[in-house]
Amino acid sequence: MTTRYRVEYALKTHRRDQLIEWIKGLLAVPFVLHSKPTAALESNAESVDHMATQTQRRYAEIMRDVEEIIGDHVACQLEGTQNRSKLKLLVPTVANFFTPLALHDAFIWQDQRRFISHRRFVPPSFNDIRLILNTAQVMSLVRNGPLELVTFDGDVTLYDDGESLSPDNPVIPRILRLMETGSKIGIVTAAGYTDAHRYYERLYGLLDAIYASNLPPTTKQNFVVIGGESNYCFKFAEDSPDRLKLVPRLEWLLKEMVLWEEADITALLDIAEASLKDTVKNLRMEAIVVRKEKAVGIIPKPGYKFCREVLEETVLIAQKTLELSEVGNRLPFCAFNGGNDVFVDIGDKSWGVLACQRFFGGIDGGKTLHVGDQFLSAGANDFKARLACTTAWIANPAETVTLLDEISELDEIQKRKTR
Repeated sequence: MTTRYRVEYALKTHRRDQLIEWIKGLLAVPFVLHSKPTAALESNAESVDHMATQTQRRYAEIMRDVEEIIGDHVACQLEGTQNRSKLKLLVPTVANFFTPLALHDAFIWQDQRRFISHRRFVPPSFNDIRLILNTAQVMSLVRNGPLELVTFDGDVTLYDDGESLSPDNPVIPRILRLMETGSKIGIVTAAGYTDAHRYYERLYGLLDAIYASNLPPTTKQNFVVIGGESNYCFKFAEDSPDRLKLVPRLEWLLKEMVLWEEADITALLDIAEASLKDTVKNLRMEAIVVRKEKAVGIIPKPGYKFCREVLEETVLIAQKTLELSEVGNRLPFCAFNGGNDVFVDIGDKSWGVLACQRFFGGIDGGKTLHVGDQFLSAGANDFKARLACTTAWIANPAETVTLLDEISELDEIQKRKTR
């Protein structure tokens, strides 16, 4: 039983999103009832379109029902009874929502682009539902706008893993467009540097584009970088060669963060470092332990690469070790898999997003969108951002571009409706 439990929980559950899996299960029913694989071989286009229309109607009805269930959960949140909501009973791991979700309209939007209802052999997938949820969240934000703050992860969200944000990156003009329409921008990244030049090396294409743009100086100031999850803050500075300058801690730290004691930070990092060293030894990893001011982690020795299973094992061991420690219960931390490294940071991205919100005058979570690629329940550092604001889960930089185009297109539609 112990072995089976470890396989089912440690290796599977943490790699699933229970809300998405639940919706996926609901949509499997009309797929089974209405799909006719032989229709794909028929030459009668009318028959195929009729079945697609029928299937779309059933999918859309289910998404409308889920939308209403989420709306009930949001209403329960306002009353402080969210643990008794129908959704909480159906999906016990579900978190709080900052806005209702326009799931019915979002499904129609994505179905027109992914032709989900036309498929006869492949049912609605995890990725289909993930993208529908993203669109539903964007629709809700735009309809109840304005969208005041958009924060982004770095690697895999704005640029490929280990790369930099170069001048030809298609996300740059889209971020500038967000700034033009009044949205503040924050890069909330795990990369923890005390030197602005290190961030300039990663973000130079965007920073130079902001500098060269026709944006008013006050608008250019609406760009910040939060590094080390939630440990360093830099703001745009035209008079700096690195386009960034360090913000004094008291200007952006939350009251709770001021109370984090240096002794606790050192103790937590010591425990994390010991855990990482033990795992490196036990798994015979060709790794180098890296200790920073507010983080500790392992990176591969030159010429080596870690496999996914080893990275996940390392994260789960470090996370469980810290959760069982006294200091781990006093101080927030984030243990995550960076793709070919593992790091433990003080704080997490929920604190990073909250710090952005505070820096810009106290922006509400329902007016904030965090875009990232890591939203699994363990070993993923964007997951905690769900505690601070609405989120969009993307799989690669191209999806970020598509998402920002959706925001722009939906914003134009909304403006036309209100004229």
